[in-house]
Amino acid sequence: MIDATKNERFRATVMPHLNSAFNLASWLTRNSQDAEDVAQEAYLRAFKFFDGFHGDDARSWLLTIVRNTFYTWYQENHGQRGNALFDEEIHSLEATDVAGMEHADTNPETLLVHKDSERVLQQGLNALPLEFREVMVLRELEDLSYKQIASIIGIPIGTVMSRLGRGRKLLAKILA
Repeated sequence: MIDATKNERFRATVMPHLNSAFNLASWLTRNSQDAEDVAQEAYLRAFKFFDGFHGDDARSWLLTIVRNTFYTWYQENHGQRGNALFDEEIHSLEATDVAGMEHADTNPETLLVHKDSERVLQQGLNALPLEFREVMVLRELEDLSYKQIASIIGIPIGTVMSRLGRGRKLLAKILA
């Protein structure tokens, strides 16, 4: 039987970060169905081990579980599927607003230019090697600190900064 108190604490602490978990899973898997599977498995793991969570940063804790779940999934499926293709549905303007811009301007030409820029940026991010893509997503899209990223990935802060710098340069090269 599930403890009602644990259930309520989990809901209040972890569930608000569902969008971040799915966003990270989407960028790592590059496929909506696989991202749903990874996010669901991560939430099951998070619930199972929630009694062991005694921190105050539930988002970082959950994203660490999502990342670890992805790598387990990737090892199990890598030989079967290889790299997933870019999925326009997951990474559409409505699903992920990379630039964080308001969409108040309804001028069709402006909207088209903005959407095309978003598409190009998303394709560029998807073209990055996984080690750079994950730090870019965590920093630029999830707005996590270097310390949080280092904790999630399990690398030193200096390595986070190095990967961000190299990832940004590589992204600029891809987009050029």
